Amino acid sequence: MYALVEIKGKQYKAEKGALLKVDKLDRETGESVEFDSVLLVSGEDVKVGTPYLSGVKVTATVEDQRRDKKVTIIKFRRRKNYRRKQGHRQTHTYIRVNEIAGA
Repeated sequence: MYALVEIKGKQYKAEKGALLKVDKLDRETGESVEFDSVLLVSGEDVKVGTPYLSGVKVTATVEDQRRDKKVTIIKFRRRKNYRRKQGHRQTHTYIRVNEIAGA
């Protein structure tokens, strides 16, 4: 059984025991998180929300907060002496799905 859940504006496929890499959540490691914005649940039959299913929740535990690999952004215009170099590291939260309740 799996569920499609919306977390911070993005959709993720959550299965029991799955490890999800989501945008940074302001939670401590080991803390429990509940998401009630479930879009779809698939088990023996498929339930689709309009837009969300009522009474269905996904509970997860925060496992880690990490930063991703560095992405280098370079802007360049030829013959204009214009060069810009910038780096960025996005912070992600890793959560472990515990259960899909109410399905």
